[in-house]
Amino acid sequence: MRIACIGAVIACMLVPAFAQEKTTTGGPSDEKAKKTYEKAEQDVKDRKTEWALDNFKKADKQDGGHCYECQKQMIKYGVALGDWKTAEMGAEEMLAGAKGNKETTLAHYQYAVVLLDEGMQKHKDDLFSRAHEECGKALAIYANFPEAVFLDGRLLAYLGQDEAAKTKFAEYIKMTKEDDANRQRAQRYMVRPELARARMAPAFTITTEDGQKISMDGLQGKVVLLDFWATWCEPCREALPHIREVAKKFQGQPLVILSVSLDSDEAKWKEFVTKNEMTWPQYRDGGFAGSVAKMFGVTAIPHTFTIDADGVLQDEHIGDASIEGKLKKLLAHTREAQTAETSLK
Repeated sequence: MRIACIGAVIACMLVPAFAQEKTTTGGPSDEKAKKTYEKAEQDVKDRKTEWALDNFKKADKQDGGHCYECQKQMIKYGVALGDWKTAEMGAEEMLAGAKGNKETTLAHYQYAVVLLDEGMQKHKDDLFSRAHEECGKALAIYANFPEAVFLDGRLLAYLGQDEAAKTKFAEYIKMTKEDDANRQRAQRYMVRPELARARMAPAFTITTEDGQKISMDGLQGKVVLLDFWATWCEPCREALPHIREVAKKFQGQPLVILSVSLDSDEAKWKEFVTKNEMTWPQYRDGGFAGSVAKMFGVTAIPHTFTIDADGVLQDEHIGDASIEGKLKKLLAHTREAQTAETSLK
């Protein structure tokens, strides 16, 4: 399941505050490498991800292992495709070519991200240990690095060091502002560190068409069905009656359906939503490059994610699929947990 790749892809996208300045590294300098890199970029546009990864790797080799942008893409698509050898190679070369404290810190962080996701997929503690070491090296150079502190907290949780993990999450909370996307999540991890070991849905905050502010962690206690779609997508239009039926069938239950549109035309989107009586929460992300779509690694629609009441990713479907059975089970479990919690008060 592609769910396995979400966490690290997101982390690879994080740009720490101290890294906003322009770096000295960039694309390939070798002429052959430049042409190969251009092919890789076209492969990305054509959604030929495996070809793109091969060409980014080839371009980096042609450039003598000095192409920073190639290495970034090797990490990104290596993680997405589960090609850990290529992803680690990209991280190692990025670290070897780093110039100065800032680039070295970022390289250690990126390497830790790769090792975390590889460890999650392979269930190997030695990978978490290596990732923890890389985080330590990053923080030894630049202590005021919230993203690395948060990541290290997760790694410590995976290593079963819950008290140390809680300390890291507390440190992260002190370093960040109220509107930070992961702050609320860190607060939850402090109370329940076992969640830091789960495949949590990415933390996001959006404002829906009708003005509701919705955050992933604010939906704690409710099952969530995340539906990615677009008005121009015929299979999405065909699946709409099914989503509408689910919304009606589970009305009044602890379930939130959030439809995320990839439409670029806001007026057309709003008109479609009104005309088709899509009364559940609606949000327009603007395309496959939209922030929420990128967080969830969405490359095809219709695409749904089922998330339990703790925010843990449970299921994923591309295309119209029968999801009622899964929702019924998750809702039953949620109601039981709520009843048990009430009886303890």
